[in-house]
Amino acid sequence: MQSDNPQDRERIARAFVAALPFARALNLSLESIGEGSAALSMPWSDRLVGDPATGVIHGGAVFALLDTCAGTAVLSHPSRPRSTATLDLRIDYMRAAVPGRRIVARAECFHMARSVAFVRATAEDGESRPLATAAGTFAVEAARRGVPE
Repeated sequence: MQSDNPQDRERIARAFVAALPFARALNLSLESIGEGSAALSMPWSDRLVGDPATGVIHGGAVFALLDTCAGTAVLSHPSRPRSTATLDLRIDYMRAAVPGRRIVARAECFHMARSVAFVRATAEDGESRPLATAAGTFAVEAARRGVPE
């Protein structure tokens, strides 16, 4: 991201999510964007169910939601990285998502080094405790100062 303008940050974040085929397949949508933070949601869908007997969303869909949310948070960091890619992402699944409920992921890029960003994220479905947490590192391409996007 090359702009400090909140509207530009949102436009770029929406374009980032929309450009990812799996994000479109999961019907991910941007809920909010801040300086180094993001929230994305994923609606429940029977296409994403991992266990037909319970109706629980597959863990891979939750992983993709958290990964995309974390990458979006990296791109919204005030250092304005040009691009990002996941290096490592650890997910701790704490419980199954409640069938039929939308899942919301929130991520924060809490530290930015020269070429690596550090992110924490959670996924929730409206219950009092998260269904998953994540911690990861992301490669970043630094912004080129003075060169428009």
